[in-house]
Amino acid sequence: MHRFPVRVYYEDTDMGGIVYYANYLKFIERAQSDWVRRLGIDQVRLRDEGVIFAVRRIEADYLAPARFDDELTVETVPVDVGRARMVLDQRVSKDDARLFEARVTLAALRPSGRPARLPEALRSAVQGPADRADDLAGDRR
Repeated sequence: MHRFPVRVYYEDTDMGGIVYYANYLKFIERAQSDWVRRLGIDQVRLRDEGVIFAVRRIEADYLAPARFDDELTVETVPVDVGRARMVLDQRVSKDDARLFEARVTLAALRPSGRPARLPEALRSAVQGPADRADDLAGDRR
């Protein structure tokens, strides 16, 4: 499981001082990028080689609000890795309280938009995590 810290800034909130719903997607995207970087995958080099990642599907649940200046943690767990896609479970929490959960399907694409194979280095780095995903997925299944 990868953990990524996020602090809520004023710009992340709405008029009521609560994190605007779309900003949770920014938080989990940052965590995804950090996770891939920590796996040793250079996304700039991948792009130069003609492979990019795109969100194909996302299922999100907003459970409780986060507020200005909260310190949050984004947890990322790979659930499934295929030839051209991977599925991640992500959770945003404050302390032990779950605020947001998402299941994200990422696709590897060529610049033309056609599917591309996931880089072998990435596939081998995350192979076999599905049995550990139950920690994060919990009752979402």
